[in-house]
Amino acid sequence: MKTSLTLLGAAAMICSAATANAQQTVIVEETVTTYQQAPECKTHYSSSWRDNWFIQLGAGVQTPAVEKYLPQGDTKQHYSPVYNIGFGHWFSPYLGFRISGQYGNKLRWDFIEKNKAQMATVNADLMWDMTSSICGVNPNRVFSFIPFVGIGGTYLWDMPTATSNDYNADVTAHRHSQWMLPVTAGIQLRFRLCKYVDFFAEARAQMYGDNFNNYSQGNPVDVDLSAIGGLSFTIGGRKFEGYNPCEYTAKINQLNSQVNDLRGELAATTAALAAAEAQLPCPDVQVQEQVTVQGPMLSAVRFAINSSRITPEEMVNVYNVAEYLKANPSATITICGYADKDTGTSSYNQALSQRRAEAVKDTLTKHYGIDASRLTVKAFGSSTQPYAENNWNRIVIFTQP
Repeated sequence: MKTSLTLLGAAAMICSAATANAQQTVIVEETVTTYQQAPECKTHYSSSWRDNWFIQLGAGVQTPAVEKYLPQGDTKQHYSPVYNIGFGHWFSPYLGFRISGQYGNKLRWDFIEKNKAQMATVNADLMWDMTSSICGVNPNRVFSFIPFVGIGGTYLWDMPTATSNDYNADVTAHRHSQWMLPVTAGIQLRFRLCKYVDFFAEARAQMYGDNFNNYSQGNPVDVDLSAIGGLSFTIGGRKFEGYNPCEYTAKINQLNSQVNDLRGELAATTAALAAAEAQLPCPDVQVQEQVTVQGPMLSAVRFAINSSRITPEEMVNVYNVAEYLKANPSATITICGYADKDTGTSSYNQALSQRRAEAVKDTLTKHYGIDASRLTVKAFGSSTQPYAENNWNRIVIFTQP
């Protein structure tokens, strides 16, 4: 930026306009008013579609709760094995969906030994992580309480043909197989074993019309109850990026301060231009050597919790540092990465701060063409906290030797 050359050039233009056209130059200053609206202090979560998928495998028992044609006093409940497989995806820390299948054999609903059927069911469930909704999101939570509801399809086959002699009643079952559409509801208890594996235990009730066992009598709804336990394997990692606008209040104040500084520079330039006008008739313009003035370098890049991804809002600070380095070819900087001490272990935070600093360096070199020899990376983890406010220490700070 040529400060003196700009002032003299502006004066020459005014002089020429006054001499040739005898016109007066009028300077109009535009007033800009900015309004700052208080942000909603609420954390918003997002994730990639590749993350938060899971596969579950389990086994347990099931028992039909249906009307029974039993002899007087025989009220025994019959249990049979059931096997489960499913997959699903969590859209957010609160809601997810699951497609699961169940297979059971030796299914019985009365005392007659030969009355054993086979059953296969596919369910589509909507799952709600009640613990995260009530207690807040915690990626390291061990226990979660998850209700779910859904719909499905059931195929029942190898159903026996009963006679009146079997039940001591005048009844006969004619169908050996049937399709049914159940409504399902249940509760899952999830226990985290490690980052990628959970143990789950769930109870499910599948509700059918009053013909599950080929007999319609009494209650209008037949219910098949099951209890299953097993393992759930997370695919792609359990990752949710959190963003809270209130964490960036200090950055907004810094940008407002820069706006005020620019207004001050504009006022100073206007005053200098007015002083040049007072020198009419104008002196001869002399071209002077252009002088490069070092501009201010923004000092930090903020990150979300447990993240080394540079957000679009923070990319402007990396851009300003790149412009500073381009305008000052001899300058070098140190990229210092940090992590807050209230989240994660010391070793994990050390690696996280290293990833944050490397992410900034990669952006400067690969995206903006800055020579890597001008950049030094240092990772301080959570052993050093540059700010007293814990959340402010999820940061990369630029320093100069």
